[in-house]
Amino acid sequence: MDPYPKTIVRLIDLLSDLPGIGRKSATRMAFYILHASRQYGDNLSDAIKAVKENLRLCKKCFNLSDDELCPICRSPKRDPHILCVVEDPNDLIAIEQTGAFHGLYHVLHGSIDPLQGMGPEKLKIEELFERLRHEPVSEIILATNPNASGTATALYLQKRLQPFNIKLTRLAQGIPVGGDIEFIDTQTLSASLRQRTEF
Repeated sequence: MDPYPKTIVRLIDLLSDLPGIGRKSATRMAFYILHASRQYGDNLSDAIKAVKENLRLCKKCFNLSDDELCPICRSPKRDPHILCVVEDPNDLIAIEQTGAFHGLYHVLHGSIDPLQGMGPEKLKIEELFERLRHEPVSEIILATNPNASGTATALYLQKRLQPFNIKLTRLAQGIPVGGDIEFIDTQTLSASLRQRTEF
């Protein structure tokens, strides 16, 4: 029998459904919310409602947005000639945090994975082709994950993008900066050897 009141149990159950949150963490979070001010609870509730009701996909790149176009697509400072294709919004955020990329993005919302029932038709691939017919893109960076489904997606896109006659690049894979070769896994080390550059 659970020693907590039903309302707390329900909150713990819902919080523990979040990825990476176990029962203990969910319990701590529930009691934090319980002891926080009423205003904090209202603000948290409003923020969750706003995310569910107001958040949408940018009509151009399919990033998450509060408006029709996301801030990146609206920015006149971005280079419209370089398009970085990513699997999901979290990948876009990771690349943005480097401060090294100043072009535009296209978010696929997944990768090709037949075992999970994810075919090309479920991704924002046709929308990518439509963009290329109307935008001055000269290079596409295929920034899909270096796993089986990410590689399958990149190969599919490479084949389908050939008629567009646009330069295609793929994110380099290899040894992290500051890493020791002896501790690098064999797949990463192999990729690093294959993609070596002139010194």
